[in-house]
Amino acid sequence: MFRRTFLALTAATALSTPAFADGHMKDIVDTAVGAGSFTTLVAAVEAAGLVDTLKGEGPFTVFAPTDDAFAALPEGTVENLLKPENKDQLTAILTYHVVPGKVMSTDLTNGMAAATVEGAEVTIMTEGGVMVNDANVTTADIEASNGVIHVIDKVIMPPM
Repeated sequence: MFRRTFLALTAATALSTPAFADGHMKDIVDTAVGAGSFTTLVAAVEAAGLVDTLKGEGPFTVFAPTDDAFAALPEGTVENLLKPENKDQLTAILTYHVVPGKVMSTDLTNGMAAATVEGAEVTIMTEGGVMVNDANVTTADIEASNGVIHVIDKVIMPPM
């Protein structure tokens, strides 16, 4: 129990401080890589060819599913999405997790709709904890040089 609490507090502390490298704040991709709990997300961003975009000027708001969130998908889903022939579907899912602009938690209101880069909207709920569609925000406001990351506990899917 103590070890799990310590690990959770260590991860929360690492994620809640601005990410700096050589005195400069890291971009969204480097921040996610450095956190260590987004290896599946980073692999998906690479497979979709979105690394340069998310390292770009931005600003972007990324609702970042953890490795556990990806692991909760039906068996074989991630492996299937990472195949080159499914790049368009993967890109649609990933860009549904990105909102143009830097939206901090203090900017959120209950029932707010936000247009994603994918084109569809996500719904933000703030009562009883912050949710994006049906995913809980577990850590908010992780600042990066080109935007902000909000950690979510579920992969959200764009409407079909």
